[in-house]
Amino acid sequence: MNTSNFISDNFLLQSEVAETLYHMYAKDLPIIDYHNHLSAKKIAENEPVKNITEAWLKEDHYKWRGMRANGIDEIYITGQATSHKEKFLKWAETVPYTLRNPLFHWTHLELKRYFNIDELLQPSTAENIYEKANAVLENKTPAQLLEDMKVEVVCTTDDPTDDLVYHTEIANSNFYTKVLPTFRADALFFINKENFKNYLNKLALSVNKEIKSLKDFLDAIDLRIKYFDKQGCRLSDFGVGEALHIIDFNEKEISEIFNKKLEGTELSITEVNKYRSFLFIYLGKKYHEYNWVQQYHLGPIRNNNSRLLEQVGLDAGVDSIGDFPMAEFMSKLFNKLNSTNQLAKTITYNLNPSQNEVFATMMGNFQNSDVPGKMQWGSGWWFLDQKDGMEKQINTLSNMGLLSRFVGMLTDSRSFLSFPRHEYFRRILCNLIAEDVNQGLVPNDIEFLGKMIQDICYYNAVNYFKFN
Repeated sequence: MNTSNFISDNFLLQSEVAETLYHMYAKDLPIIDYHNHLSAKKIAENEPVKNITEAWLKEDHYKWRGMRANGIDEIYITGQATSHKEKFLKWAETVPYTLRNPLFHWTHLELKRYFNIDELLQPSTAENIYEKANAVLENKTPAQLLEDMKVEVVCTTDDPTDDLVYHTEIANSNFYTKVLPTFRADALFFINKENFKNYLNKLALSVNKEIKSLKDFLDAIDLRIKYFDKQGCRLSDFGVGEALHIIDFNEKEISEIFNKKLEGTELSITEVNKYRSFLFIYLGKKYHEYNWVQQYHLGPIRNNNSRLLEQVGLDAGVDSIGDFPMAEFMSKLFNKLNSTNQLAKTITYNLNPSQNEVFATMMGNFQNSDVPGKMQWGSGWWFLDQKDGMEKQINTLSNMGLLSRFVGMLTDSRSFLSFPRHEYFRRILCNLIAEDVNQGLVPNDIEFLGKMIQDICYYNAVNYFKFN
């Protein structure tokens, strides 16, 4: 491939209206990235990134999957015996074959935005690009990379037992970017796992209090939520990949189920589902009390390749789209919380694209006057955060809800080089709205449409999350 300047000023913008909307209204807005998996430790320590392989390939499951599909040996993907340069060259060997995969666009957007590199990454350009990128990263810290992209807020993903010491360090720094924790509650639900009692011990240590009963457990959760809130947390998250149920229970039953687990007795599926139902409701009410936004990432089927799981460990890049039913779970959970007026602001994300309309219409059932767009159907997630997935999400939300109240894009990333995904979303959004203008489907009122785009890309998030 010999084409240079692939990422032009008007990349993805297919009309003059799209160009106007993007360049005049969307391009220069700051970024609020309200869900990602960045390391607060790395941001706080703020050491130069130094190597593009570390920044790009170390934890990027998207690239791992692409390399595997291209027949690259695992030693060059997750192996420890190869050098940074060898891994990068194998990625460069793969990139030309990612054409029409979002990796092709993301790769070249990131090369352009962070390193001002216009060349297409391929074997013939790989060595030069590797050296150029490393020369830039040698003097770039995580905080500087975030500031370069005008990232005002990032919300990391944190276990309830995390001490958040690095978030505190960042809060006391002079960094441009606020780095706030998110209360990721998954481990609290794993009562059916062998290591649940070990996790309870870890939770007990975090509050300096023994956990010998359900009340002790709930007290510990309350203390951790209070602590997270003081550290600036404004969101919770949940993302277990399996079928979920809300079934009837009473608190006496839940106390007995919890005690059985403490005694080492195996629980039935019904007991596990009752415990989880109780915990969903309990936490949901807490999130409402603290005026947090609760997030539900629903639909993956995880760890499909047991051989790679054993070889690489968790997060090996062998997860995919599941086909679990989700409508009844969401309906019962949100209805129970809403029936006592304790339903927090909520964002749901589906991984199965066949459930787009299911999720979009479910959120519409529980809107009210608390805040515009209280119940959000979130952006295209994971396998759906590419051009086709984003366009389908935007179109479905437009048909089933109010696109103008949407809180916009996020990275869901572990990489400090992933923030051009916000630009990608903004360009796609502007191009879609421009298509409507050009087809006579919406008025050609650039100022009105520009304000709507600015809201979706930035201001709706500012007003919805209310970060200090």
